[in-house]
Amino acid sequence: MIIDAKNAVLGRLATKVAKELLKGEKVDVINAEKIIITGSPDKIVKKYLTRRRRGSPQHGPFFPRKPNLVVRRAIRGMLPYKKARGRKAFKNLKVHIGIPKEFANKETIIFSEKQKPVNCKFITIYELSKRLGWNE
Repeated sequence: MIIDAKNAVLGRLATKVAKELLKGEKVDVINAEKIIITGSPDKIVKKYLTRRRRGSPQHGPFFPRKPNLVVRRAIRGMLPYKKARGRKAFKNLKVHIGIPKEFANKETIIFSEKQKPVNCKFITIYELSKRLGWNE
Protein backbone atom coordinates (compact mmCIF):
# COMPACT_ATOMS: atom_id res chain seq x y z
CA MET A 1 0.00 0.00 0.00
CA ILE A 2 1.42 3.38 -1.06
CA ILE A 3 0.02 6.48 0.67
CA ASP A 4 0.64 9.99 -0.66
CA ALA A 5 0.69 12.13 2.48
CA LYS A 6 0.72 15.57 0.86
CA ASN A 7 -1.35 17.99 3.03
CA ALA A 8 -2.42 15.19 5.40
CA VAL A 9 -2.74 15.90 9.13
CA LEU A 10 -0.02 13.98 11.00
CA GLY A 11 -2.12 12.45 13.78
CA ARG A 12 -4.92 11.29 11.50
CA LEU A 13 -2.46 9.81 9.04
CA ALA A 14 -0.55 8.05 11.83
CA THR A 15 -3.65 6.34 13.21
CA LYS A 16 -4.77 5.06 9.80
CA VAL A 17 -1.28 3.81 8.93
CA ALA A 18 -0.94 2.12 12.34
CA LYS A 19 -4.23 0.27 11.82
CA GLU A 20 -3.10 -0.97 8.40
CA LEU A 21 0.26 -2.08 9.82
CA LEU A 22 -1.43 -4.06 12.60
CA LYS A 23 -3.55 -5.81 9.96
CA GLY A 24 -0.30 -7.04 8.36
CA GLU A 25 -0.08 -4.63 5.40
CA LYS A 26 3.22 -3.25 4.13
CA VAL A 27 2.85 0.54 3.99
CA ASP A 28 4.99 3.08 2.12
CA VAL A 29 4.32 6.74 2.94
CA ILE A 30 5.57 9.22 0.31
CA ASN A 31 5.87 13.03 0.48
CA ALA A 32 6.51 12.90 4.23
CA GLU A 33 7.87 16.44 4.30
CA LYS A 34 4.51 17.83 3.13
CA ILE A 35 2.50 16.46 6.06
CA ILE A 36 1.03 19.17 8.30
CA ILE A 37 0.62 19.54 12.05
CA THR A 38 -2.27 21.80 13.07
CA GLY A 39 -1.89 24.42 15.75
CA SER A 40 0.33 27.38 16.47
CA PRO A 41 3.66 26.83 14.68
CA ASP A 42 5.66 28.38 17.54
CA LYS A 43 4.04 26.12 20.15
CA ILE A 44 4.63 23.03 18.00
CA VAL A 45 8.32 23.86 17.50
CA LYS A 46 8.70 24.54 21.23
CA LYS A 47 7.11 21.16 22.06
CA TYR A 48 9.41 19.27 19.69
CA LEU A 49 12.49 21.15 20.95
CA THR A 50 11.69 20.17 24.55
CA ARG A 51 11.35 16.55 23.40
CA ARG A 52 14.74 16.72 21.68
CA ARG A 53 16.42 18.20 24.77
CA ARG A 54 14.97 15.60 27.15
CA GLY A 55 17.32 12.96 28.51
CA SER A 56 20.95 12.66 27.50
CA PRO A 57 22.61 12.28 24.09
CA GLN A 58 24.10 8.94 25.10
CA HIS A 59 21.10 7.22 26.68
CA GLY A 60 18.05 8.79 25.04
CA PRO A 61 15.16 9.15 24.51
CA PHE A 62 16.09 9.97 20.93
CA PHE A 63 13.84 12.27 18.91
CA PRO A 64 14.68 12.77 15.23
CA ARG A 65 15.07 15.92 13.11
CA LYS A 66 14.68 14.45 9.61
CA PRO A 67 11.12 14.73 8.23
CA ASN A 68 10.74 11.04 7.39
CA LEU A 69 11.96 10.01 10.83
CA VAL A 70 9.65 12.49 12.61
CA VAL A 71 6.69 10.89 10.80
CA ARG A 72 8.02 7.39 11.51
CA ARG A 73 8.29 8.22 15.22
CA ALA A 74 4.71 9.56 15.28
CA ILE A 75 3.41 6.36 13.69
CA ARG A 76 5.46 4.30 16.15
CA GLY A 77 3.64 6.11 18.96
CA MET A 78 0.36 4.70 17.65
CA LEU A 79 1.63 1.11 17.73
CA PRO A 80 2.11 -1.24 20.72
CA TYR A 81 5.84 -0.95 19.99
CA LYS A 82 7.07 -2.67 23.16
CA LYS A 83 5.21 -5.86 22.24
CA ALA A 84 6.19 -8.36 19.56
CA ARG A 85 3.26 -7.65 17.25
CA GLY A 86 3.92 -3.90 17.40
CA ARG A 87 7.59 -4.31 16.51
CA LYS A 88 6.72 -6.68 13.69
CA ALA A 89 4.17 -4.20 12.33
CA PHE A 90 6.65 -1.31 12.60
CA LYS A 91 9.13 -3.20 10.40
CA ASN A 92 6.56 -3.12 7.56
CA LEU A 93 6.60 0.69 7.49
CA LYS A 94 8.71 2.81 5.12
CA VAL A 95 8.51 6.61 5.03
CA HIS A 96 10.04 8.53 2.12
CA ILE A 97 10.90 12.18 1.52
CA GLY A 98 9.45 13.10 -1.87
CA ILE A 99 8.45 10.44 -4.41
CA PRO A 100 11.09 7.75 -5.07
CA LYS A 101 11.59 6.59 -8.66
CA GLU A 102 10.18 3.13 -7.92
CA PHE A 103 6.79 4.65 -6.95
CA ALA A 104 6.58 7.25 -9.75
CA ASN A 105 4.03 5.42 -11.92
CA LYS A 106 2.33 3.22 -9.30
CA GLU A 107 -1.15 3.79 -7.97
CA THR A 108 -1.21 5.68 -4.67
CA ILE A 109 -3.85 6.46 -2.08
CA ILE A 110 -4.10 10.26 -1.67
CA PHE A 111 -4.81 10.64 2.04
CA SER A 112 -5.71 14.35 2.09
CA GLU A 113 -8.82 13.69 -0.03
CA LYS A 114 -10.27 11.55 2.78
CA GLN A 115 -10.15 14.26 5.45
CA LYS A 116 -11.79 17.61 6.07
CA PRO A 117 -9.99 20.71 4.78
CA VAL A 118 -7.84 22.48 7.39
CA ASN A 119 -8.97 26.04 8.22
CA CYS A 120 -6.55 26.84 11.06
CA LYS A 121 -2.87 27.57 11.60
CA PHE A 122 -0.46 24.75 10.77
CA ILE A 123 3.18 23.95 10.11
CA THR A 124 4.58 21.41 7.66
CA ILE A 125 7.00 18.72 8.74
CA TYR A 126 9.61 20.27 6.42
CA GLU A 127 9.40 23.65 8.20
CA LEU A 128 9.44 21.93 11.60
CA SER A 129 12.54 19.92 10.68
CA LYS A 130 14.32 23.05 9.48
CA ARG A 131 13.55 24.82 12.77
CA LEU A 132 14.77 21.78 14.73
CA GLY A 133 18.14 22.01 12.93
CA TRP A 134 17.86 19.54 10.05
CA ASN A 135 20.27 20.17 7.17
CA GLU A 136 19.25 18.72 3.82
